[in-house]
Amino acid sequence: MHDEENTDGADIAGDAAGSDPARGLAAVRALRTLADRLEEVQVANARANGWSWQSIAEVLQISRQAVHQKHAHREARDSGPGGETNNV
Repeated sequence: MHDEENTDGADIAGDAAGSDPARGLAAVRALRTLADRLEEVQVANARANGWSWQSIAEVLQISRQAVHQKHAHREARDSGPGGETNNV
């Protein structure tokens, strides 16, 4: 098995399309991780700009409940007792 981490986007794309299953599967894992991180950042950005959970869900093409369940705890964690943002 190949445990080396790829950090270059071209390498990841090439590995994902290549014939080596170890490299291909590692690339899939890396792409999933990247997509999850990007989603977290953009959902937080949307919420900070006043977007509703429903609006975010429509763009992501998932249910409002799914997006809320996945991301609401981050919003609650980042807010203080009075709702103000903690800048830690």
